[in-house]
Amino acid sequence: MQIYEELVARGLIAQVTDEAEIREMVNHGKATFYIGFDPTADSLHVGHFMALCLMKRLQMAGNRPIALIGGGTAMIGDPSGRTDMRSMMTRETIQHNCDCFKKQMSRFIEFGEGKAMMVNNADWLLNLNYIEFIRDIGSCFSVNNMLRAECFKQRMEKGLSFLEFNYMPMQSYDFLYLYQHYGCNMQFGGNDQWSNMLGGTELIRRKLGKDAHAMTITLLLNSEGKKMGKTASGAVWLDPNKTSPFDFYQYWRNVDDADVLKCIRMLTFLPLEEIDRMDTWQGSQLNEAKEILAYELTKLVHGQEEADKAQGAARALFAGGGDAADMPTTHLTAGQLTDGAMGILTLLTACGLSKSNGEARRLVQQGGIFVDDEKVTAIDVSYSEDRLRQGVKIRKGKKVYHRAVLQ
Repeated sequence: MQIYEELVARGLIAQVTDEAEIREMVNHGKATFYIGFDPTADSLHVGHFMALCLMKRLQMAGNRPIALIGGGTAMIGDPSGRTDMRSMMTRETIQHNCDCFKKQMSRFIEFGEGKAMMVNNADWLLNLNYIEFIRDIGSCFSVNNMLRAECFKQRMEKGLSFLEFNYMPMQSYDFLYLYQHYGCNMQFGGNDQWSNMLGGTELIRRKLGKDAHAMTITLLLNSEGKKMGKTASGAVWLDPNKTSPFDFYQYWRNVDDADVLKCIRMLTFLPLEEIDRMDTWQGSQLNEAKEILAYELTKLVHGQEEADKAQGAARALFAGGGDAADMPTTHLTAGQLTDGAMGILTLLTACGLSKSNGEARRLVQQGGIFVDDEKVTAIDVSYSEDRLRQGVKIRKGKKVYHRAVLQ
């Protein structure tokens, strides 16, 4: 099976401009393609994960990836998928985020001479002459067509700023620039980017009389149609300092039964024949599938050693074995105790499981806190110095686990 057919079989392809041409290009290693990443944070997250895996798959098949960091477009902000305007960032913050991205991407993509490239559109966008840009590029865009694009339509109710209206021409100009300077003939991205991507292919056709292609990746949605990669506390990050390897593992270990096989097919590099055999799995076998999913993805992002640790800690929770010491741990000090003990509200706040004693009080009163597998039902419960030195295991809700140890 060639790479394009594998992408189809894994359910990764949503839309294409010319399927026959794209199949020919990627199957024979003729694609120089780019995927854009706007540096809106100092870490990539699960929402970027599928794009990184796609770049890895296509590079393994002989194609050349270009990771485009949107240092220039981030000065405006992509309105796609938004109902409000993004916060403005300084150039210094954007540059810091760009540096963080490259370090993380290197775990997936091989950069170097003749291999993958990383470029920053700040290099050509920030020095553009606005009048020249509007005359040369803006004249190629129909306002009527732009307003019909989904990325703009969903912003019309609250108001679309003229600043954001510039985003599509600028992203399209990125594709033109990469085509001219690096021979980039394809763009890939999430299917919420389809309108912007078509803008790029049309701009290349109008300015150069050449064909370029676009393909969108299926968004990672759960069985309820909601984007995956979010928890109650926020995004699931690829940076271990923002989402620990254990918490990353736990996120995938806890996906719904209806989503696990889809995630294995779309995100892991396990052979399709092996995944096909899992299609008949039911009941307890789905827990095994969740372990496979969590382990494979944690290994991809954080390495095998961290994946082994996370799996061992998770088995301590789910199966009663393994090393619970590998779960996220807060080290308490004697100075945090009151009369040789620590109350449950203070403990939850000290561990970062609540932002305040008030929030901790609500968690306890709503029955969402367990300590060493026992539900905490009273807000005046406290734990002695001796017990804290042995370590206590805290569960918040069904999925958040933590350990506290007095040093």
